[in-house]
Amino acid sequence: IMSGIVLYGIDISPPVRACMLVLRALDLDYEFREVNLLAKEHYSEDFSKKNPQHTVPLLDDNGDLIWDSHAIVCYLVGKYAQSDELYPKDLLKRAQVDKHLYFDASTLFMSLRNVSVPYFYHNVSLVPKEKVDNIKGGYANLEDFLGDNPYLTGSTLTLADLCCGATVSSLAAILELDEEKYPKVAAWLERLSTLPHYEEDNLPGLTKYIALLRSKLTLEH
Repeated sequence: IMSGIVLYGIDISPPVRACMLVLRALDLDYEFREVNLLAKEHYSEDFSKKNPQHTVPLLDDNGDLIWDSHAIVCYLVGKYAQSDELYPKDLLKRAQVDKHLYFDASTLFMSLRNVSVPYFYHNVSLVPKEKVDNIKGGYANLEDFLGDNPYLTGSTLTLADLCCGATVSSLAAILELDEEKYPKVAAWLERLSTLPHYEEDNLPGLTKYIALLRSKLTLEH
């Protein structure tokens, strides 16, 4: 690949898919190297040297290594975007995007990870009510955040939508979105699904992820 950009990951991972969506939005060529988490390849000696946190995605941009999907996507826009809509330079507009990136990392993704990690690594299939409620809380927050806007920060698609969208679409692997209760979230996800190449970048991994999890879990309500 001429760009020298390598993304390490596995497509069932929502944060990896967020990076794929951003690389696509920026029209960047990159090489995808699969790291099989279920086979614990992220603990291999080679990968551990590159990322001692043992997480995917990991970006290698011509020898410069960055991990955490949110750090990766902000870097990619800052370095390669022709314009700044996805991650505005204006401090106030940027803060509006950042707050949603932090919400994704601290709330949305954790509500997913707190179910998927126990299942994938310890075969825990019972999801306590508290964990189910955390997912419902995330959906409710997003419904309020969206208000009457098509996207999370207003009328323009940003990194907030791509990162939160990859996670929220994946929460259906645990608790399907109640479209009557959260119509704005449903409409927003539908809007994101019409992005060019969304089917190629988010759908295959998402479909596999839902197939791996949904039928195996028992939820306490």
